[in-house]
Amino acid sequence: MRKWLYRLFIELTNHWLSSKLLASFAKSRLSALLIPSYAKVYHINQEEMEKSLKNYKTLQQLFIRRLKAGTRPIDADERAVVSPVDAVIEAMGIIEEPWEMTVKGKRYSIAEMLGGEEAAQPYVNGFFFILYLSPSHYHRIHSPISGVIEKQWTLGRKSYPVNRLGLKYGRRPLEKNYRLITEVKADGKRLAIVKIGAMFVNSIELTHEGDQLIKGEEMAYFSFGSTVVLLFERGSFTPDPNVAAPMPIKVGERLGYWCQQSDGKGNEGGRGRRNLSTL
Repeated sequence: MRKWLYRLFIELTNHWLSSKLLASFAKSRLSALLIPSYAKVYHINQEEMEKSLKNYKTLQQLFIRRLKAGTRPIDADERAVVSPVDAVIEAMGIIEEPWEMTVKGKRYSIAEMLGGEEAAQPYVNGFFFILYLSPSHYHRIHSPISGVIEKQWTLGRKSYPVNRLGLKYGRRPLEKNYRLITEVKADGKRLAIVKIGAMFVNSIELTHEGDQLIKGEEMAYFSFGSTVVLLFERGSFTPDPNVAAPMPIKVGERLGYWCQQSDGKGNEGGRGRRNLSTL
């Protein structure tokens, strides 16, 4: 009964008109009246914001706020894969055959998530992370590694909640929600960065230009809280033993290690690129 009521409520409210109205309100000057209470309810850390609260003229501006320089140190280890977002690690583990992840007791297909078995095949027996952003989080997305964007595509239309209730009772939101997928290649291996839209608001805006990504560099932002899924090829990644689910994490903090290949001259791939020490 609880699952049925939850799904009914979401279907009734997740309509194109309600989505449009919510987005329009968040961008309106009228929404500024809610900024002080929003900041209080969600415990927004105003000390790290680029601007003071009074300088945000709409709720949407607050959602996509930038942080002061140096607020998010980026792990300097060349092999470190860092969190692309401020989030909660909701799940992590091995991608099992055929193309499945287990999240909150439910099995999700990465073939459905990525749009087909061919796209999913490189990630079988690899590793995954589910990183959930609440409305309180900083919503900008940064690159977890340095590499080259090989492919980028979108899938899905509607967006259902991706919080714990959504993952437990929803209609497979990780597979069905609107999502923007960026596939990055480094040292001959691939990483899929799957940015998943949240309830009502599908807006995922790209801010990065060109094909080259630098670890810690901003690449996009959500207009509302949402989820990022990271998919690693088999043998390309080793998780940090101190990382577990559930736990909070911030941009630039280490998730684990990229398994680099030698270039045949005693040097590891990826050297020579610019390193960022802070955000």
